[in-house]
Amino acid sequence: GFCAQWRSSSCRRSDCRRAPLFSLQNQIKMARVEKFALHIPSLEEIVGVLQSGLKENYADVQVSVVDCPDLTQKPFSFPVKGICGKPRIADVGGVPYLLPIVQRDKVYDLNVVAKEIQLPGAFFLGAGAASSRIVGGNAELIPIAQAQNENKPAINGSYIARINPEGGGCLLEKYSAKHHDCEFGLLANLYASEGLPGKVIEVKANRRTGEQNFISCIRKTLEKHYGDKPVGLGGTFVIQKGKAKIHVMPSEFSTCPLNTDEDVNNWLKFFEMRAPLICQPVLVSRDPGFDLRLEHTHCFSHHGDGGHYHTDTTPETVEYLGYFTPAEYLFRIDRPKDTHMVGRD
Repeated sequence: GFCAQWRSSSCRRSDCRRAPLFSLQNQIKMARVEKFALHIPSLEEIVGVLQSGLKENYADVQVSVVDCPDLTQKPFSFPVKGICGKPRIADVGGVPYLLPIVQRDKVYDLNVVAKEIQLPGAFFLGAGAASSRIVGGNAELIPIAQAQNENKPAINGSYIARINPEGGGCLLEKYSAKHHDCEFGLLANLYASEGLPGKVIEVKANRRTGEQNFISCIRKTLEKHYGDKPVGLGGTFVIQKGKAKIHVMPSEFSTCPLNTDEDVNNWLKFFEMRAPLICQPVLVSRDPGFDLRLEHTHCFSHHGDGGHYHTDTTPETVEYLGYFTPAEYLFRIDRPKDTHMVGRD
């Protein structure tokens, strides 16, 4: 049902009746929503923290405050220019809806999520799972979408990555090539904003010297500095040179329960994919008690590669270029009651 916060909001019943996404045929009900105010350091402060922390993992590090580049341009080709304006993070559903056995009835809609996070028309970036009932199987979702608002329809620039039935390689497709909705399934970690230009944190990191991947290094650096004051970041980064370890889920859900990380890794399909890869990270430095996935990154490319980012496989040549904004709020939507820590990589 509707959460109390939603019920008491300014959404009048007549508005809800008019909005097509509340139609019964959609079958997507408002879920339980929990809201948390994140710690929001200044951009300059985060720059200092990341500059020193990333040096422990990369030979060359340059972190600065810049104007967000125009993200409608290549290699991004997003439907909006930036990642600024009322930034927030949504953690929807969760791995317990996929593992150990899939719960196919867990279906969500970015248009509904935009309202649940109090930002109708939000621009979403992140990592999730496709709606199997729509795409006809299991697939990685790389969300890049602007939700509908009262004046204009949604623009879904998302990608899906799945296992190609012919040959078993990765098949990366533009979502809108076959589908005209904003559904997803099971789980998603989303960074949402108004999609506006503005000041952002630019991170350049080349030649990895440590063990951590790019996003883990950023997250752990923030956790070390801010401790029990959770900081959330989202945005986009490009692996400009090198190769990366990426997984794509099989098209068939596992019929045997996947009870351990080893089970999961044996089920997933791993690939080494080449740059340039455009990646959409969502991270929270520490879980304030909402059973979060603390970091989750999906990527796409313009050469057919895409999926879930683990790390680069070419430390001596890798080059990262990222743009990030700290989120003001965290929204936990439809948190699983029965949970576990398997498959959180």
